[in-house]
Amino acid sequence: MAHYQIAVVVGSLRNDSFNKKLSAALQKLFPADFGFIEVRIDDLPPYNQDDDGQPCTQVTRLKGEISAAHGVLFVTPEYNRSIPGVLKNAIDHASRPYGQSAWNGKPAGVTGASVGPMGTAMAQQHLRNILAYLNMPVLGQPEAFVHHKEGLYDEAGNIGEASKKFLQGWVDAYVAWVKTHA
Repeated sequence: MAHYQIAVVVGSLRNDSFNKKLSAALQKLFPADFGFIEVRIDDLPPYNQDDDGQPCTQVTRLKGEISAAHGVLFVTPEYNRSIPGVLKNAIDHASRPYGQSAWNGKPAGVTGASVGPMGTAMAQQHLRNILAYLNMPVLGQPEAFVHHKEGLYDEAGNIGEASKKFLQGWVDAYVAWVKTHA
């Protein structure tokens, strides 16, 4: 049984998502005392404040998974220089009603992959702004803007040798961050 549970929120719904692959590969770099909850966000209705008093089962599930976690790992693509709408929708649902945010105090790690060399830098910055408001301590350094290109993964789906040292360093920093803030 893992000592630290991390809720993993991938901001992409695409079946062959670069960020789903990155999330799976990163999880293999964590120590054995870390476990993961893959948070589902594809079935959430659009956020509507009128529903705060009686959230649907999908929203209750989302808030429960976030609340049960010791930390949150966000792995997001970049759409139009920001985060995907589906990710913002999930964040809004779990932060409401006002004063009952499931995100409050959860140590966060933010990363993402894209085909561009800037590797989701703008999306990550926008996400960090949102998470600061939600009172989530966010790992600031190192940052991990992942360029999805040949060699990022080996044949088994693990992080390839060219990126392994850097991404292991990022994981190690996030592990220490969670242990300090959880």
